[in-house]
Amino acid sequence: MKKLQQLWLLLLWLPLAALASSEQDNSLSVERMWQLERIGSPVASADGKFIVAPVTRFDVKADQGHTRLWLFDDKGQQQPLTADGMRASEATFSPDGKTLAFISQRNKDEAGQIYLLPLTTPGEAQRLTEVPTGVYGIKWVGEHLYFISRVWPGKNWEEMAAELKANKDKKVSAWQWNALPYSQFDHWIDENRQAHVFRIPAKGGDVEPVTQKFGRELPRSSQSASSYDVHPQERLIAFNANGSENSVDPKIDIFLATIGSDNAENITPDNQAPDSSPTFSPDGKSLAFSRQKIHGFYADTARLMVYDLAAKTSRELTSNWDRSVSNFVWSNDSRSFFASIDDAGTSRLYQIDARSGKERAITKDTSFNSPALAGNMLVATNESFLYPARLVKVDIRNGRTTRLDSFNDELLAKTEFGSYESVTYKGADGNDIQMWVHYPAGFDKSKKYPLFLLIHGGPHNAITDSFSYRWNAQTFSSWGYVTAWPNFHGSSGFGQNFADAINPDWRTKPLADIQAATAWFQNQPWIDTERMVAGGASYGGYLTSILLGTEHPFKALLIHAAVYNMYSQMAADFAVHSTRFGNFWDNPEIYKSISPHYAAGNFNTPTLVIHGQLDYRVPVGQGFELFRTLQSRGVESRMIYFPDENHWILKPNNSIYWYNQVKDWMTRFAEPGAR
Repeated sequence: MKKLQQLWLLLLWLPLAALASSEQDNSLSVERMWQLERIGSPVASADGKFIVAPVTRFDVKADQGHTRLWLFDDKGQQQPLTADGMRASEATFSPDGKTLAFISQRNKDEAGQIYLLPLTTPGEAQRLTEVPTGVYGIKWVGEHLYFISRVWPGKNWEEMAAELKANKDKKVSAWQWNALPYSQFDHWIDENRQAHVFRIPAKGGDVEPVTQKFGRELPRSSQSASSYDVHPQERLIAFNANGSENSVDPKIDIFLATIGSDNAENITPDNQAPDSSPTFSPDGKSLAFSRQKIHGFYADTARLMVYDLAAKTSRELTSNWDRSVSNFVWSNDSRSFFASIDDAGTSRLYQIDARSGKERAITKDTSFNSPALAGNMLVATNESFLYPARLVKVDIRNGRTTRLDSFNDELLAKTEFGSYESVTYKGADGNDIQMWVHYPAGFDKSKKYPLFLLIHGGPHNAITDSFSYRWNAQTFSSWGYVTAWPNFHGSSGFGQNFADAINPDWRTKPLADIQAATAWFQNQPWIDTERMVAGGASYGGYLTSILLGTEHPFKALLIHAAVYNMYSQMAADFAVHSTRFGNFWDNPEIYKSISPHYAAGNFNTPTLVIHGQLDYRVPVGQGFELFRTLQSRGVESRMIYFPDENHWILKPNNSIYWYNQVKDWMTRFAEPGAR
C-alpha cells in the first residue's frame, strides 16, 4: 500500500513539476512569441495630432488573430478605437484629420467595407460602402474615398452580387484559365475579374468607376493602395497597369489620366522593367515613382523618379546611390522624401532631397520601417533582433526617437534574451560578407556550443536587424545553439553588383559564402564542430538542398518550402529565370547546372522536409519530390505537411508545432547546450 501511495504522489508531482519548469522558462520560446502583440504600419493626421496603428493579438486556444486600431499620442496615451474581435485594417485619415476611415467586415457584411469613425466627437463607426465584391487599397483625397475592387467587367453591382451567390452555391469546384496568371502566392486568380479603382463621396452616395473607362486594369497578380494615387485636387489619377499585351511577362507601367475622361496615357513606355508606386507631391506639381531597369530581375535597384506634370518629363533622382528606394513619402513642402532603406543589414530611415537627390541617414542602429508624416515629425515602427516592432516618433533632424506605445513591455521585461553581433568574413571572390551571429543567454566563450546555421530565402532579401516570428534566431539560440544569418551574395542592401552576382548562377557564389561561414565557425574555439546543423526556407531551402548534395560538416538539415527541382518550379506563380535568361528548353544548361535534384546521388544527410499545400510560390510537389528522393536513397528523413498553410507557417498552433518539430529534429543530431 505504501508503494502504491508513493506511485500516486509521483504521478501527481510530475505534471506540477512540468508546469513549474514551464513557468521558470523565461527564454523567448515560441509559446511566448505568440503572446506578443504585433504593431502594424502607422498613419497620422496631417497635423500630427492623431496617430493610429493596427495591433494584432493572438488567441492560441482559438487559433485566431484579432486586429484592432489603436490611437496614440506622444504623452504615452494609447486607447483602442475598434472593438475586440472585429478585424480592422487600412486606417486612413480624412484631409482635415477629424475622421478615420478603415476597412472592416461587420454584422451582415459579405466582404470588407469602408467604415468612418469620427475622432473629434463621440460616435460609432458608420459603414460607407456596400460593395458586393469588397474593397481594399483605400485612400481619402479631397471629397472622396478611393478604393480598389475586383469586379466583373460589364456587370452592375446587383449582377455581381448574384454572380457571387451563384459561385458560392454551385456544385462545380473547377477553375479555368486561358492565360496567365493563374495564382498569386497562396490564392487562385479568377481570370474573369479585373481590379479597378472606384470612388465614393465621403458624405455618402453612388460609387463611381474611375479606371474602368481607360480599358486598363491594375496588375492582375497583385494590387494595393501603392498601385495608384490621386492628385491632391482630384484632377488626375496615376495607376499601374500592364503596358503590353504579354500576360506571361507583364510590363508594369504607370498610366496617367484625367479623372472622368476616357483615355489614360502611358508615361513610362520606354522602360521594360517595372515602374511602380506612383505618388503625387503635396503641391500637385510632380509625380514620384520607383523604377527598375532590368526586366525579370525583381531585386534590381529601384531608382526614385520624379515626373514633372507640366513639362511631362521624368528625371532619375537617385542615379548615384546604390540602394533601392521602393516605399517613400513626400515631405509636406514637396522638397524631399522620407523612406525606409534596406542598408547593409539594417533598415534605416533616410531623407532624400527632391531636387539634388542627395540622401541623408536619419537613423543608424536597429531597424525602422513604415515611415509616415506626423506634422513636422516622422512616425514609424522600430524593431531589432531583441524586441518586436514598437511605435515611435522620429525627429527628422537628429533621429532621436520617442516611444509611443507600451505593448509587450511587461512580457519582455520577464524574457531572458541572448546577445548578437555583426561580423564580417571573406566569401566568394574574396568579397566581404556580413553575418549576424546570435549567442544563447549566459554564453561562455570558454565552453563549446553547437551551431545552427540559418540560410535566408529570397534570395534577394537580406536579413536585417529586426524581429522575426517565423524564423527567430533568438528562439533557436534559446535552445542552446549559436545561430547565424549570413547575408551571402545575392542579398539586398549591399548594392546592385552584389545582388546581381548570383544571376543566373544561383549556386556557386552563395554556396561558397555558406562554406566560408561554416569555416569561420569551425575556427572559433567556442563552436563544437561535431554538433553543427543548418537549414533554410524557400531559396534558403534551395541552397540547403545544394548543401545536401555536396560535402559538408552538418549532422542534420532543415529544408522548408525549397526550390528543389528547377524544371518543375515552372508550376509556380512566377518564373525564376526565364524572362531574363530564357526557358529551360532554350538554355537547358543553366537549369541543369543549378538544380539541386541533379546531385541526388550524393544525398546522405538526415533531413527534415517541410511544406504547405497552399504554397503557390514554391508548389508543394517540390517538397514531396525531395522527400521521396531521400527515402528512396535510404536517408533518414521526415516530411511534415501542412494542408492549410502557404509559403509560411502562419497559424499559432501550426507555428508552435513547427518550432517544436525543428527543435526535436536538431536535438537528435546535435545536442543543444554548452559543454
